[in-house]
Amino acid sequence: MSKAGRPTGHTVYVCQQCGRESLQWLGKCPGCQQWNTLVETSVAVKPRPARKSERQATVQELADLEVTATDRLPLALGELDRVLGGGLVPGSLVLVGGEPGIGKSTLLLQVAALAAGARQQVVYVSGEETQRQIKLRANRLGIRGDSIFLIAETDLSVIMTQLEGLSPGLVIIDSIQSVSLPELEGAAGSIAQVRECTMRLMHWAKGGGATVLITGHVTKEGAIAGPRTLEHIVDVVLYLEGESFSAHRLLRCVKNRFGSTNEIGVFEMKEPGLVEVANPSQVFLSQHGGETVGSIVVPVLLGSRPLLIEVQALTNPTAFGLPRRTANGVDFNRLVLIAAVLSRRVGLHLGNQDILVNLTGGVRVDEPAADLGIALAIASSFRDAPLDPLTAAVGEIGLSGELRPVAQLERRVNEAARLGFKRCLLPRAGDHGLNVPVGMQLVPAATLREAVRLALGAVKSEPPDQVEG
Repeated sequence: MSKAGRPTGHTVYVCQQCGRESLQWLGKCPGCQQWNTLVETSVAVKPRPARKSERQATVQELADLEVTATDRLPLALGELDRVLGGGLVPGSLVLVGGEPGIGKSTLLLQVAALAAGARQQVVYVSGEETQRQIKLRANRLGIRGDSIFLIAETDLSVIMTQLEGLSPGLVIIDSIQSVSLPELEGAAGSIAQVRECTMRLMHWAKGGGATVLITGHVTKEGAIAGPRTLEHIVDVVLYLEGESFSAHRLLRCVKNRFGSTNEIGVFEMKEPGLVEVANPSQVFLSQHGGETVGSIVVPVLLGSRPLLIEVQALTNPTAFGLPRRTANGVDFNRLVLIAAVLSRRVGLHLGNQDILVNLTGGVRVDEPAADLGIALAIASSFRDAPLDPLTAAVGEIGLSGELRPVAQLERRVNEAARLGFKRCLLPRAGDHGLNVPVGMQLVPAATLREAVRLALGAVKSEPPDQVEG
């Protein structure tokens, strides 16, 4: 019998979204309220002889514990260190997800080379490629492979035995869906196998102090395959994103127990692998310049980094009875809110207009600081009036049409000035006491109606200055 009072051989239905178990199939998960997410899973485990645990649990009072700053292993890849919060933490479990062919294996092989260069012994475990295939990739990336040991194996028991003999500082599992435990029924990649393999790797990492990086397959919706409990087990969850037609890749952190969860790293895929982009704002604004309709630049904060993102909008009379709202990179509900305020408080009749909003570069922004930029881009497209290419806009919009200040406004304005912008449209309540560079003009506005009037007024023709690096 199991701990839950059930026999060791049984079948349950596990929700792929929240991980909740059910003894019978249900069309709707009672936990996350999602439809058709329960998958039949066999969790029958071969009985093993009971043994007494050699470890004893230690009990300590919180006030008596003494801790120091967590030691990290910084890597010679600034964008990756930024996303991780300063480097790899010993004893941590990091999950990297992404679409097939996006560059996960390339990134992890580069991480292995950087860790080996920092005098760390690295073990690279591949369940999908042979050792020769990995060597071919290493040759293409210019990696010799000193202190990097390759294991092409899918049996986690064999892998764990090899790890005990090598005692590495960094272990890479590519991928977690390809390894399995022989004593656990079910094919590799099943929910039970993925969960149990991840748990064993976590216990091994915590006990030995080694860092473990695992890659995970993603579903067609873009989420990591398997139950969401897999993301709860690990310490850090990273997503490598990018468009197939673009060479740029975004490494996004969605969970980090040792740092910020809002950081992103920007890379460019080249012949030697993923190369960090030192000035992401310049990349996102590479095509911005001249008088444009429905386009404006917004300084946003992604983690601790201010970035300039180009917001594009297009309005067009709908050909159907119900106008559409399409949001790419921004929250859909936020777009609906901004469109309603423009209609009610500014007097733009958008009820018969399709509205499309896009953030260039594949970036996603959830903070309300981009509200003003989105609204101005929509108003510019609706009136077919160009916006000043030297003007940036930042601010939150309230339901009554007022503009509200946002956090760290001075850093946003300084980033815009660094890249050659001359004016910044911002809320009137937040323009006091800002130290801005010479040549940057602050244009305060109290309401969205006033901001639209100021932005669609005088238009300059010269593009922003291009700043190197």
